[in-house]
Amino acid sequence: MTTAQKPKVYLIGTGGSISFVGDFRTDYINYSYRNRHLTIEQMLDNIPEALEFADVVPEQLVNVGSANILPSHWLQLARRINDIFALDAQAAGVAVTHGTATLEETAYFLNLTVKDPRPVVVTGAMRPPTGMGTDADINLLDCIRVAAAPHSAGRGVLTVLNNEIQAARDVTKSNSYRLETFRSGELGCLGYADSDEQVVFYRNPARTHTADSEFDVAGLEELPRVDIAYAYAGADGLVVNALADAGVGGIVAAGLGGGSSSPEFMAALKGARERGIPVVIATHTGNGRVMRTRRFVEDGYIAADNLAPKKARILLMLALTKTEDPGEIQRMMLEY
Repeated sequence: MTTAQKPKVYLIGTGGSISFVGDFRTDYINYSYRNRHLTIEQMLDNIPEALEFADVVPEQLVNVGSANILPSHWLQLARRINDIFALDAQAAGVAVTHGTATLEETAYFLNLTVKDPRPVVVTGAMRPPTGMGTDADINLLDCIRVAAAPHSAGRGVLTVLNNEIQAARDVTKSNSYRLETFRSGELGCLGYADSDEQVVFYRNPARTHTADSEFDVAGLEELPRVDIAYAYAGADGLVVNALADAGVGGIVAAGLGGGSSSPEFMAALKGARERGIPVVIATHTGNGRVMRTRRFVEDGYIAADNLAPKKARILLMLALTKTEDPGEIQRMMLEY
């Protein structure tokens, strides 16, 4: 009698609340103060159930809070995942642990730069593993389970927290402390890592991702600098002009409503555009598209479609590694 081989999942640790060690069981807000972390091996030891359904290979990439994650870490992580898939044909998928504050950004960057259809799944925790009622263990178990599931492939980079599987492009952190914080707005989740130990999907992401992406970070040492200017009532051109004077590679405007802002703010954006700086118009409403209005087209702005400002920034950073042509960048905004 032969025993079915368990799927092989690489588990990459980067730190975050899912790894922090607090001082006591109700330490839910100060646990990062002493900067003590469990290693990814210790985290895996906390969930021996994972070894029942997967052959897990843990490795520690970094071990930092999510506020310390930099674009250089994105490049390092993407290259490592691409190396895993290139060198190990037996790898079923990759699971990544991450701090929740920047988890959606890292996941979307990987969604654009991982060059393989096999699943990459990112998770974190809203309560540290030392806290009462922690979500660290179940989120990690679910992450490995989703990465091991064959039908997770081809759906782009995924996140799983609170049993919900989300698309990296759509997901955002929507609450500062609640466990059900990760949401995909009006689009909804893709499926569940459910209580009967099943991984179930109900829809697929429609935008280009992973193996079909045109972005290649293999030879990149750094990414172009792109910053976000946030619009609000009474916002003038001070921040936008300061960014342009600093020589940033691109600006994303987190606009009001459909993307427009005060006349002074928009005038500064137009000035930046006339200086040759690509300007992407997004909205900070949380849902809905920025459309290519007559004014936006005439002034040479790039519409972010329904990408959140943080996601539009990532796509613009990668786009600028290939082109500075506004038409081509606009195509990418609509495709990815």
